[in-house]
This record gives sequence, structure tokens and C-alpha cells, in this order.
Amino acid sequence: MTKIRGTSRQYWVAVRAMLVMTVVLGILYPLLVTGVGQLAFNAQANGTIRQVDGEPVGSALIGQGFVDEDELALPEWFQSRPSAAGAGWDGAASSGSNYGPENPDLLDAIAARQQAISELDGVSVDQIPADAVTASGSGLDPHISPDYARLQVPRVAEARGLEESAVAELVESRIQSGDLGYLGDPTVNVLDLNIALQQMDPDGSN
Repeated sequence: MTKIRGTSRQYWVAVRAMLVMTVVLGILYPLLVTGVGQLAFNAQANGTIRQVDGEPVGSALIGQGFVDEDELALPEWFQSRPSAAGAGWDGAASSGSNYGPENPDLLDAIAARQQAISELDGVSVDQIPADAVTASGSGLDPHISPDYARLQVPRVAEARGLEESAVAELVESRIQSGDLGYLGDPTVNVLDLNIALQQMDPDGSN
């Protein structure tokens, strides 16, 4: 009888511990973390969604394509890096191509991208920066290099009927330094740049 009581007590202690931990770790802790996230890091917790005229147009943390239904670059927009995530910039299929640097398929893809950019922007292949023709490890990098953004200025300005100098100034104003001011290379967020571009008046002012 004593052994049965002892076993029953152990079971009861285990059940109570499970209930307490379920409430603390399964309910209270997630609520606390969510509350702190919403109060202290609201934009990050909600995906840093960008809106235009009250409508969401994308996340500043996830790259997207500015292409037509045939996957051809729209000349009036700054273009993102290529993407190997799903069919391209698929947030549910983040991945790189996993091709090695000497893989023939990768080399063919880079050559095709170089040719497309050369024709679109009217530049020689040796002027095209590496990030313009290679996908990031996640396939969702929302940034491009300042060099790639500058390369696109003449084409975007012409397509929109804007002064090239005004579009160039816009690009320079959108260059972000590395993390903490010194980690990593300067970048330009393509979505933020295109939103600012859309808000420009025909005379080139914001």
C-alpha cells in the first residue's frame, strides 16, 4: 500500500510539473516575448512591411523581383539580385543554387544574366558588378551594391522621363553603411529605393 501511494504521489507531482511548465513556457513566455517584440521592435516583429498609399507592397527584409509576367526586367524599376529561391524570390523556399564556382550550369546562368543586363542597361559585361549576376545564399537578399544601383540610373531615368542627376542623387541618399557602421559593405535596399523613386515628381524632386 505504501508503495502504491508513493507511486501515485510521483505521478501527481509529474502531472503538476507538466501543467506548470505548460503554462509558463507554452503560454506566459510566448506572450512575454511577443509583447516585448511588439513594443520594442514593432517593425522587425511584423516583418518590416512597406506600404504605399496604405497598401502593403513588400518587406524590406525579403527581396522581390521587379519583372513582368514573362520574368523580363521592367526598365522603369531598379532591379534586384537574381534569386534561386523557388521560382525566384520565394519566401517559402529560401535557398541558394548550391552550385560550386566552376559548375557549368552556374557559369551559363551568369553569362546569360550578364548578356541580359548588358542589353538592358547598355553597358559592357566588364562593367557589371558580381552581385548583379549571382544570387545570395538565401535567394532573398533585399539589397544590391551601390555600384549596381548606379549602373541602373541612366536606364531608370530615361524610362521615367526623369533627370539622370536627380535619380543618381536618390541612389546616393539611399546607400546604407555596413552593420554598426563598419561590418560588411555598403548596400542599397531595392524596395525602399523603388518606393522613393515612385514618389519622385516629373521634375526629379521627392
